[in-house]
Amino acid sequence: MSFRTNYDKDLKSVFDNLVQMCRHIEIALEKCVVALTQRDFELAKEVYEEERIVDKLERKIEKSCLDILLLEQPVARDFREVSTALKMITDLERIGDQARDIAEITTQFGEEEYIKKLEHIPQMAAIVIQMVKDGVQAYIGREIELARSLNKTDDKVDELFETVVNDLISIIKKNPDNAKQAMMLMMIAKYLERIGDHAVNIGESVEYAITGVLHKKNNQ
Repeated sequence: MSFRTNYDKDLKSVFDNLVQMCRHIEIALEKCVVALTQRDFELAKEVYEEERIVDKLERKIEKSCLDILLLEQPVARDFREVSTALKMITDLERIGDQARDIAEITTQFGEEEYIKKLEHIPQMAAIVIQMVKDGVQAYIGREIELARSLNKTDDKVDELFETVVNDLISIIKKNPDNAKQAMMLMMIAKYLERIGDHAVNIGESVEYAITGVLHKKNNQ
């Protein structure tokens, strides 16, 4: 079997596992939001299993990439492809961790009525889920414009995060007794904002894989 055939076969396996990893992250984040909005604490706990699956896939992809680097010794662009996958799974694994963190906070709310209508947090979640999917698709499909678009999309996430924070600060000022729940909601919004940043990292890694040039977002 030639190097090219071997390499393409092994890289396809990496792609397939990346798609699986992305899918489990998507499920974890969706469950987080539903658990939060519907106070479904059992559903929140299901996120822990999704995060464990994400960790297993990270290790599987990492091993595949290291095997390619050590056994096939790819050059130039091929090397960038594999090293990009290694960088991406680090960001994806951290997203999985943050989904679990959101789930853990969700289980701490109890039956207390929310101090703020949960409209902006689900909006943030929907955007970052799509960003993660777009980042993986951009890598697999070599879609550089899609990768670059993540930076601009992240600006929407940042705007929503600022809205959530400002709203919660106003609520605390009116009634300091709301501070504990406000901080919990603020942490959830912060984790979603960080997930957006990780998706931007993925987009930058994809651009590097395609062009050999690495651009970093100013606030990274």
